[in-house]
Amino acid sequence: MALEQLSPNTLHLVIDMQRLFAEETDWHTLVIADILPNVLRLCEGSRNRTVFAKFMVPRMMDEAPGRWKTYYRRWSAIMNRAPGSGLLDLVAPLAALADEGSTVEKYTYSVFGAPGFTERLRAEGIDTLVFSGVETDVCVYASVLDAIDHGFRVVIASDAVGSGDVVAHEATMNILAPRLSEQLELATTQAILDAWDH
Repeated sequence: MALEQLSPNTLHLVIDMQRLFAEETDWHTLVIADILPNVLRLCEGSRNRTVFAKFMVPRMMDEAPGRWKTYYRRWSAIMNRAPGSGLLDLVAPLAALADEGSTVEKYTYSVFGAPGFTERLRAEGIDTLVFSGVETDVCVYASVLDAIDHGFRVVIASDAVGSGDVVAHEATMNILAPRLSEQLELATTQAILDAWDH
């Protein structure tokens, strides 16, 4: 089934396509290599209409609020290694496309937790968001739910998202997402590019 035409005010949001997840770390997400070509196709097909969200790790435990401290105690190896190491950078092909204006840093699962992000979208007249990146069942889905709550049209690029947990990815795509069919659309990269009026 063809995707309904996308608005000229569509933005592509790339979630957490960073070295931290692509390389040999405790958060290594193998599927990044598989989805990267489609993420790149979406970036190239939406020039100047892509924003890259980066999951940031605090430098010190005291900087993490509330239960995030518990989370980072569990992942102390990441916290000790990531800041200042370059691991928080985007993977190389995407880093070459990004600049300061197209990058958003977040310390939460959802990109909407980044200060001023919602206001930025409103100021730019964005009404539709296309999502790609990792992980489907965590940061992508958290961002998607917030986008829906804010009233945006939301499309997930089904072949440009993935997770380190295949079962969780499939549950999100095959069970959770279809429950929101009035507010959430799933489409392939090609279908999205075909529907995007640039």
